[in-house]
Amino acid sequence: MNTLALGPSWLDPDYLLNTFGLPGLLLIVFAESGLLIGFFLPGDSLLFTTGLLVTTGDLKYPLWLVCTLVALAAIIGDQVGYLFGRKVGPSLFKRPDSRLFKQENVEKAHDFFEKYGPKSLVLARFVPIVRTFTPIIAGVSRMNYRSFITYNIIGGILWGVGVTLLGAMLGKIDFVHAHIELILILIVLISVVPIVIEFLRARSKSKKEAAREQRDGDGRPPAGGNPSSGQRGRHAKR
Repeated sequence: MNTLALGPSWLDPDYLLNTFGLPGLLLIVFAESGLLIGFFLPGDSLLFTTGLLVTTGDLKYPLWLVCTLVALAAIIGDQVGYLFGRKVGPSLFKRPDSRLFKQENVEKAHDFFEKYGPKSLVLARFVPIVRTFTPIIAGVSRMNYRSFITYNIIGGILWGVGVTLLGAMLGKIDFVHAHIELILILIVLISVVPIVIEFLRARSKSKKEAAREQRDGDGRPPAGGNPSSGQRGRHAKR
């Protein structure tokens, strides 16, 4: 099976799986889930391709085993990212830019975490780059550990197992094999849908709050007005 690499040829999911197999897949999922150096790795398309290759028999492992190991790698990766964030703390925001580290990525993940709270750990799983930095930011923010574990497990299973199963199910369709490069691009585009939905909800909520504040402000007396003028008007009518 030939796929279109979404970037350098050595990041092509087909190449990675054929070269490094299941151990390489688990290492990539682990790195992308919580190590700073893993933000550029092709997680979504890699998991989708993995499910497809299991279905076609090119990857000779039981699907249940692959899904279990992928979920564990994702969960453990986020765990490492969280512990790293707790240890590094605010110094992460002072780290200078380098070839593999951009302060902009940290700031985006921080804003994402601040906006969506604990559920960001689930949503971020489906967003490239953000999913790498979000567990680290959760550690920096010292998020309640029990809440972190809960959302970490939910996100790891939904992403790791869900995308792999999607590839396995669609891998039985001839059209998918004939247009695999377009399918992989579509997977990347779909990965941002949850964020678009949340953004639109947040935008709608902020507009409603602004409108409500404006209505409240219109009902207040003008600044510098004389509150006794109304009383004088009533006396004048007597």
